Amino acid sequence: MDLLLKKKDNWRIRLKNMEIPISIKNDSFLLHCLDKIISGQRINLSEGLKLYNTQSLPALCALANLIKKSRFGDSIFFNDNLHVNTTNKCVLACRFCAFRKGPRHSEAYELSVEEFIHKIVPFANNIDEIHSVGGLHPQWTVDHYSELYSKIKDTFPHIHVKSLTAVEIKHISTRSGISVLETLKILKKSGLNSIPGGGAEILVDSVRHRICRGKENSAEYLEIHGLAHSLGIPSNCTMLFGTVETVEERLIHLDKLRIQQDISSGFQCFVPYPFLPDKTRLPEAQLATTSEIVRIIAVSRLMLDNIPHIKAYRMNIGDHVASLCINSGADDIDGTVGHEEIMHEAGSKTRLDYDKTQLSKLIISSGQKPVKRNSIYTKFEEYTEIPKKIIKIPITY
Repeated sequence: MDLLLKKKDNWRIRLKNMEIPISIKNDSFLLHCLDKIISGQRINLSEGLKLYNTQSLPALCALANLIKKSRFGDSIFFNDNLHVNTTNKCVLACRFCAFRKGPRHSEAYELSVEEFIHKIVPFANNIDEIHSVGGLHPQWTVDHYSELYSKIKDTFPHIHVKSLTAVEIKHISTRSGISVLETLKILKKSGLNSIPGGGAEILVDSVRHRICRGKENSAEYLEIHGLAHSLGIPSNCTMLFGTVETVEERLIHLDKLRIQQDISSGFQCFVPYPFLPDKTRLPEAQLATTSEIVRIIAVSRLMLDNIPHIKAYRMNIGDHVASLCINSGADDIDGTVGHEEIMHEAGSKTRLDYDKTQLSKLIISSGQKPVKRNSIYTKFEEYTEIPKKIIKIPITY
């Protein structure tokens, strides 16, 4: 762990001594941004907008990739995880969501604790993380989730529990008649290890009012994550883009995340993903192009200097775009997943049968080095592919 922190602390020094690609040298504004980053200054909102709108996308990607390499070399991280959703019943009806079902819908479901555990059993020997989010169930209180996490830990003590979005935590606290802080304390004691970070959408309340009225507001999302961080519960943070927001509002979102990170220091990874339109109720959505997805990844790497990891979430963007993104600033590609509903209900066609070998091949084919990580980025193991076999090489950062 000390070696990892040491490397992270020195990344600007390494960046200063790295060879600068010609495409960056030929762009005075990109050189200006590089100099600011090396000196510890931040890319401000107007500079972020200019970066996003640059006509030289390859040069922008080269700069983002240079910064990624200064932090993590050629490594692209993944983990052995499984997604299991608790319920698709939800008291809200966000306009972008294809997963949610009303409590009386014929396809609505809720997993009992025993059913949830049964979902894990076939994967238990091959995973070390369970990723679990769900709808805002109309009856469940903190007692249900406490029982669930305790049972997971009792049955699979090696599995890290990454669960609950900020709005789920707020809903659980309200249903339970206790504060968010007390809710988090109970959940942590029962086995909650980290928070996945979903539900940020765009942290601009005028946008949230249009696409997810009734959810927590921007300040509440940040406050809930800050409270989790204060208890030693790390989290990811996300951004859903390509609905009704402007590019400027996307950059405001990034700025709010890095300000919160300055305060609480608990965000491990930023996960941006585009809106998928199938089966949802947002016909006015602008929809993000492949170019926009790559630009968001690159600009995120340049602006989020204090959030170490940027994820190319292949469950949403697919293998081809993910391979572009891990050469444009992203250093993480998520994990084996095994089962996924939320993105696939919205139209994702990404395959769900990838194991470590397939993920490794995807990363290697993109000219990078696959590195298996644990959930909190403190243990790393390089995977080097040879015919019909994977060689595991423990490494440190």
